[in-house]
Amino acid sequence: MTDTIEDRSGLIDRFASRRYFRKFEAITGHMARVAAVMEADGALSREDVKILARYGQMLTFTFRALSMKYLLVGRDTGRFFGSLAIDRTESGFPVAAELLTMANDAQQAARHLDNMPSVEALKDDMVRTIIGAQELPTKLQFALSQRYYYEELMRGQLFWVQNDPECLWQGNLEERRRQFLIHWAAYDSQINLPVIYLLNLEDTGKVALPKDERRWPEAQAHLMAQGLAGLKLVTIAQGFDEDFGDLHPKRLRRFHIGPMYSSAFTEQSGPLRRVLSDARAPEGQDWALAWTEEQLESESVRAERTGWFSNVERQVFALDPFGGRDAETGATRTQRAIILPQRPYQVLAEKTPPGFEDVRKFVVGSGGRVLRY
Repeated sequence: MTDTIEDRSGLIDRFASRRYFRKFEAITGHMARVAAVMEADGALSREDVKILARYGQMLTFTFRALSMKYLLVGRDTGRFFGSLAIDRTESGFPVAAELLTMANDAQQAARHLDNMPSVEALKDDMVRTIIGAQELPTKLQFALSQRYYYEELMRGQLFWVQNDPECLWQGNLEERRRQFLIHWAAYDSQINLPVIYLLNLEDTGKVALPKDERRWPEAQAHLMAQGLAGLKLVTIAQGFDEDFGDLHPKRLRRFHIGPMYSSAFTEQSGPLRRVLSDARAPEGQDWALAWTEEQLESESVRAERTGWFSNVERQVFALDPFGGRDAETGATRTQRAIILPQRPYQVLAEKTPPGFEDVRKFVVGSGGRVLRY
């Protein structure tokens, strides 16, 4: 069966909606395997892989919750609740408003569940409706799907619009120089994509950063306020460096997960759309997921006077001299990658469209095995 685009703003056909969620559940599962391949290549550490795999799992739980919410889309449930709105022309992901609504629903999930019949009661009512009234229990099915939705929200560990920073100790260089890895994530509303940040820093404060009741909340608030995809990494790192005299950012990385391209669900322009169209891949294999890592590194330290008798360390960040735009890139290096099934990769390899020479290609084979080309 061929997927079709029924609506430009929402998936109003229940079969297309379910295929979309199945596709994304498979894709988020592949992300962890790609991270493992990158670890084997030395591109990521074991700690990096754990963090990225965790965010990938959070995305999986988010899509699972949304699939329950919209399980009965397109059927007469007696209540209009809309359809999943996705960004067809840019990201291929749900629009950020879906996650904002979900966060609001999560705040009230317990109250909703208290006022709903149990799963067993709803199923018993369905059987009676089918056998006794000989009708499809659509409204009961809808009620059950919404109960499953709220239960998923209650389980937690979902990917929200804002996922607050967490701080991991990485060891001590000296008595008063500790190493930490901070990670956080956001669902950027401008591009409708999940964005993950990893910051390696050195802490020379009197109290370790996670235990400092003053600095840690300030650092969290600063990082979340700066965590926008439109900001250059050097802007984020320099701002953090200037605001915290005893926190020294040494490496900042940003992972853009997406866009997701699909001949069935998206209308992006560019060579990938042509590749997917020519591949004529079967259902579930007509997709490609972009993955971009930006990295900014400190290459040296300079002293800056802050008073008559005191200095602070300031980082000098290395900017990519070969990026085509030099310092305008705002990063030391940028690595683009793409994840796609075998048949679209074969077409990509045959056509060799411009711009893909330096893109790392991860191909999903039989059994979900991921190979790098």
